Amino acid sequence: MMASRLPATMRQFGVAARALIVFTLGLGVIYPLAMTGLAQTLFHGNANGSVIKVHGRDVASDLIGQAYTRQATKDGRPEVDADGKPVMVADPLWFQTRPSAVEYDATGSGASQYGPNNADLLAAVQQRRKAVAELEGVDPAQVPPDALTASGSGLDPQISPAYAALQVGRVARERGLDVAEVRQLVRENTSGRTLGFLGEPAVNVVTLNADLSALG
Repeated sequence: MMASRLPATMRQFGVAARALIVFTLGLGVIYPLAMTGLAQTLFHGNANGSVIKVHGRDVASDLIGQAYTRQATKDGRPEVDADGKPVMVADPLWFQTRPSAVEYDATGSGASQYGPNNADLLAAVQQRRKAVAELEGVDPAQVPPDALTASGSGLDPQISPAYAALQVGRVARERGLDVAEVRQLVRENTSGRTLGFLGEPAVNVVTLNADLSALG
């Protein structure tokens, strides 16, 4: 009985081995290489992380937001908190992004998950409103909503045109640039609604600040 069943068993092993080789080569080698080749050919920038270069140096990805801050000073000295960590504040030289629940750490994308009546969220909104109003020198009522709340991913690099417009005067003043020149940069980094009707127009702060940096 064993002798008569052995050939059939070996044939099954042969079929399995051939299937393993075909699927390994097809799905494990040929398909990934084909998709990689197509991506590099048709979507080279996106396939490589949408990296932004300034003066030939990689500085950011236009898909991931980042904080534009500097260490606060007190009595002319760098300020630290009770744990000895640097106290960071918005750098007036740059356009500011919206708040991030994960401090723009791409390994921990996510929202705060606070509800609209959460006391911590309401306190954070009021604190952010005050800070933005002081930075821009405007009435707190003029601060746009996206300057007060984080995005769902915590990583979005876009802000509303209203928030960008609020910052134009401060950035131009701090950098000694013409206001019209800064407004033009904002327009160049503004995207419209997807397919013409989905979402809202948005300004990519990362590419906008990269263009500012490129000015020298």
